[in-house]
Amino acid sequence: MKKKFITSGLILMTALLTTVGNAYSATPAELYDTVWNLINKKYYDPTDNCQDWEKWRYRYEHKLKTKEDAYVAIETMLASLNDPYTRFLDPKEFSEENQSIKGSLKGIGTQIGLKDGQLVIIAPLEDSPAERAGLQADDAILEINGESTKGISVDVAADKIRGEKGTTVTLLIKRKDVPNKTYSIVRDEIEVKSVSTKPPFETKIPEDFQYIRLSSFISKNAAGEIETILNESPDTKGYIIDLRSNPGGLLTNAIYISDMLLKGGVIVSTVDRDSYKSTTRARVHQVTNKPIVILINKGSASASEILSGALKDNNRATIVGEQSFGKGLVQEINRLPDEAGVNITIQRYLTPSGSDIHKKGITPDVVVELKKENVDAKDDVQLKKAIEILKEMTCLGEKNGKLGAGVNQGVNPKTAQTPQ
Repeated sequence: MKKKFITSGLILMTALLTTVGNAYSATPAELYDTVWNLINKKYYDPTDNCQDWEKWRYRYEHKLKTKEDAYVAIETMLASLNDPYTRFLDPKEFSEENQSIKGSLKGIGTQIGLKDGQLVIIAPLEDSPAERAGLQADDAILEINGESTKGISVDVAADKIRGEKGTTVTLLIKRKDVPNKTYSIVRDEIEVKSVSTKPPFETKIPEDFQYIRLSSFISKNAAGEIETILNESPDTKGYIIDLRSNPGGLLTNAIYISDMLLKGGVIVSTVDRDSYKSTTRARVHQVTNKPIVILINKGSASASEILSGALKDNNRATIVGEQSFGKGLVQEINRLPDEAGVNITIQRYLTPSGSDIHKKGITPDVVVELKKENVDAKDDVQLKKAIEILKEMTCLGEKNGKLGAGVNQGVNPKTAQTPQ
């Protein structure tokens, strides 16, 4: 029996969840061979990182006596792909990943990943212990509980950071232009909140504009919550959608939200190992055609980049902020025998213009950097610029007799000025 849905995990995975058979016991050799076959059939790189994949099939023949033997052998095999997103999960890790998809987390509430070999924070979840402690996107984690993170995998790091409610984890953080600092953070049970209409720093939003903060695409209810806000604000002249430090989530949410805002056009395309390209298009019906400004930063990734790329390339929104993270790969989450799992990169995705944004990110139409002094002063210059641009878009729309959608009906991002 096979179940599928599209999702994204805690390390920026835009993925499909599948079940490889029913839950049953398998020998260590059978478990290893199952993973080998999945990579052989589905891994997005047909060269398997420029190696002969056949050499791995019988490398451990007659040597795998226990499940732990199989786990180590699988991890060694997957490491040869040099892909941090293709990874094995033992039953405990697989269960934790499923809990995060359901919106229940135990830990400090931060997404982590590897960037140029360094363990980094992609983004802290909104109102999480990590956010309250002051952790920020792009912080480098040098130590966890006094142990160096040099050469550590994301899986091992996540296991060290997670823990029971009430316990403490200590992180040594390196941040650009400031001295290294140690953070002691008390773990908690975290409810993943996705949608909010409360602006940061209590920035005043004009009454005829609607601010929407989407902090994660993880919740299955996120798209519905966005639609409710759009339907309940018919008199709004324009929308600001804040995707800053949003690490991704359910790909279906990104597609559904894009579909609400576009009037036809391509949303996203994916390309597999056989170079087969599959394209998802928006329907003609829109929930709203009001002007939109989207905010992004270096913590905006995966599903955030799909939504931003779809609206940017279709001239539906003006993008303001900083270059996004650059996560353009699709993983398939496979449930294995004995409740273990394996995440496999099966596709790369392209924005509607055909751009591959992996390791590049989305470039804003209007670049505005949020500096440390802005944060300290609680001065959200990015949001202020978004308000300024939306005012110009709605003013021009009213002058033309209608409030239409798209960059071309509002401010020209190429001539817009950023704060000095």
